[in-house]
Amino acid sequence: MIKSMKAFPEIKLDLLIDYVVDNRGKNPAYYCDEGIPVIDNFQITGKRHINLKESKRFIDEKVYDEFLRKYLIENDLLLTLVGNGYGSVSLAPKQKSVIIQNTIGIRCNEKCLNEFLFYYFSKNKHKILELNRGAAQPSVKVSDVKGILVSLPPLTQQKTIVSILSNYDELIFNNEQRIKILEEMAQAIYTEWFVNFRFPGHENVKQVDSKTDFGEIPEGWEIMKVEDLLERIQSGKKYDNKTVVNHGVVPVLDQGKKGTIGYHNDEPGVVASKEQPIIVFANHTCYQNLIMYSFSTIQNVLPFLPTENRNIYWLHWATKDLIKFNDYKGHWPEFTSKKSLVPTAELTNKFGDLISPMVKLKYDLERQNKVLTETRDLLIPKLVTGEIEIKA
Repeated sequence: MIKSMKAFPEIKLDLLIDYVVDNRGKNPAYYCDEGIPVIDNFQITGKRHINLKESKRFIDEKVYDEFLRKYLIENDLLLTLVGNGYGSVSLAPKQKSVIIQNTIGIRCNEKCLNEFLFYYFSKNKHKILELNRGAAQPSVKVSDVKGILVSLPPLTQQKTIVSILSNYDELIFNNEQRIKILEEMAQAIYTEWFVNFRFPGHENVKQVDSKTDFGEIPEGWEIMKVEDLLERIQSGKKYDNKTVVNHGVVPVLDQGKKGTIGYHNDEPGVVASKEQPIIVFANHTCYQNLIMYSFSTIQNVLPFLPTENRNIYWLHWATKDLIKFNDYKGHWPEFTSKKSLVPTAELTNKFGDLISPMVKLKYDLERQNKVLTETRDLLIPKLVTGEIEIKA
């Protein structure tokens, strides 16, 4: 049952802490290419789960055993103290790992659950940001963090709150894992068919000298400039930070991986759907995506479609990694001047038929996660501050 209630009593964080994992000044000056992952600040983003596969630094077992005297355990609250991402929180993974300098791990005593504290600070980040003492860059002292007042429900209610919110996070995490698998499968198929030339029926197709840097290629394939493979689509009115709203009908695409800068409630600049997707290229960042919903754009987000009868799924995979960001400038001329190996239309269509269900499922999972995330984010502040109480 859900009912309104008075706010929980506030307790100083220091009274809720059993142990602080703090490796500042104890990090080894040497790292290796593999071993125990080092959790960097960029991996602590406010999400419950840490993706250790994103770790770029490692230490070996000997260093771990001999030099690091404080260890993370699963669900320690990770909190960044320095830099642009300061005040962000996550929970320590089950796998063995260590934290970098300027990050701490908070382990609660019997009065408080680490997971509850994670949800509390994920929606009360301002309490940490207000402690900034840095001049050249943001910086927070551990002693100041310990002085933060936390609205603390009884332990039984903490467990219920964590259980409810964790269910959302597990669904989101599982969907993210499925999305990643779908992306990897699609890329693997593209590589197998169009890079390794092991496409269906390849045994019956002979290789011929292309007399180019591409070397030998399957007979019947061509080499073409990207500009001859695509057609730019007009995207209508351009939007910016001042002309979008936080919630609306039509998303406005930006140039980052986040995807959108906001929304508006007018007609979309570009009409797209699951059955008629459109590719967008970010002119300054080179980020490319296949979009399955109607949208508008900011400046320098460039939509395009394939020319003639070429398959849009093939075109996306064929062009999305042709150019990498090298400077904050317009990359479209460089992008369209690149050359691409072009298979037969029949083969690109076979690829599209195989890949399109994966891409559509990925899109559905992303939409599910958007709804789950929005619902969870609406619940968090109401649950952790006592605005509503959950009873079994």
